[in-house]
Amino acid sequence: DIYKKPEWINFINNRGFNVWAEAIIPKQMVKDVLKTTPDEIFEVWLAKCMLGSAMSGSMGFNALFANIVAAFFAATGQDIAHTVEGSMGITPVKVLKNSALYFSVYLPAVMLGTVGGGTSLATQKEAISITGAKKSAELAEILGGAVLAGELSLLSSLAENSLAKAHLELGRGEN
Repeated sequence: DIYKKPEWINFINNRGFNVWAEAIIPKQMVKDVLKTTPDEIFEVWLAKCMLGSAMSGSMGFNALFANIVAAFFAATGQDIAHTVEGSMGITPVKVLKNSALYFSVYLPAVMLGTVGGGTSLATQKEAISITGAKKSAELAEILGGAVLAGELSLLSSLAENSLAKAHLELGRGEN
């Protein structure tokens, strides 16, 4: 059975859609918008996504694919159980020679659609409509962009040290 659980066979051979999203972000934009540097994001990525994932035996080398995939699936009427497959993936990061940040995400097993299941529910149908996606492949591309944005936001926040501060201020951490 290769369904609704994280398995290396789905990571290697793909299942559903395989999605790749990438961005090159100039150093000044990283500084102005993300309040950190490409080098600091790279260091957090190396520690969290690569070393941390390897040490924990993770089936993916990413920071929070599952958070974004689960939210996206719930909003668009997808089978939430497929979050386990959708959360597998890799976040490649590199500081380029011009000091820009190369940032990407690869999701090898995304199971979603634009018809069937919960996609016909009013709110979920509206959410799909808002994305502008007419076909499942287009919806998968939008998910890729959302995962990339979430990954970049989290790693930037960790690099800038604002995540811990926000959790403390909002009562989500130890006092």
